[in-house]
Order: sequence, then structure tokens, then C-alpha cells
Amino acid sequence: VQLQASGGGLVQAGGSLRLSCAASGRSFSDYAVGWFRQAPEKERDFVAAIRRTSGASYYAGSVRGRFTISRDNAKNTMYLQMNSLKPEDTAVYYCAAGIRVSDLSRDSHYDIWGQGTLVTVSS
Repeated sequence: VQLQASGGGLVQAGGSLRLSCAASGRSFSDYAVGWFRQAPEKERDFVAAIRRTSGASYYAGSVRGRFTISRDNAKNTMYLQMNSLKPEDTAVYYCAAGIRVSDLSRDSHYDIWGQGTLVTVSS
């Protein structure tokens, strides 16, 4: 599977963006999927993820209630709807997929990564 992230851009604080991550290759439904982000000079952090089997979703505390992760297996695509954006959400956002992901919040558990898309939130 290869992942292609898109949808980043510049938005004012309080605005919304929707990121997409298109998968090609093996069936997307075989994978747990997640979003991570990396701000300048900071480590990559967990944002949100969906389990492969149950479809349960999980969020970092900093985005819970504002961001929504979803997946459309028929389209081999996952999404991250981001609302009420804040300047501290500014980062490069990466989508990731993995078959055996026991801890969705750990980037080392994911096998495949997209190239990243930049989100900039102005104050």
C-alpha cells in the first residue's frame, strides 16, 4: 500500500480543513489507519486513529471534540475533518497505516506513511 495525503493549506483560527489520504495497492480495509502531526522543531505526535476491525476511533486530548477521523474502505481513503482550528494545530500532518497496530498512538507501530501535508493556522 502507498499513501498520498492532501488537503492541507492556510486557514485562519476558528476555521476548518479536511485532510484526505488516498491508498493504492493492497485493500485498505486490512489496515488500522491514523493521523500524526509534526510541528517545527518538535517530535511527531499522535492525532487520531481508527482500528481495522472494530472501526473504533481514538483521539489525542488536544484535538478531541474538534477533529474527526473517518475512513471509506470502498474508496480506499481516510479523512481528517478539522474544525475550530487553533494556531497550535500548525504542523505537517501525516497519514499512516499498519496491519498489526497494538497501540494506535505510537508511530513506531505503523508500517506505511504518506508524504505529509502542511497545515498552517494563522491567528
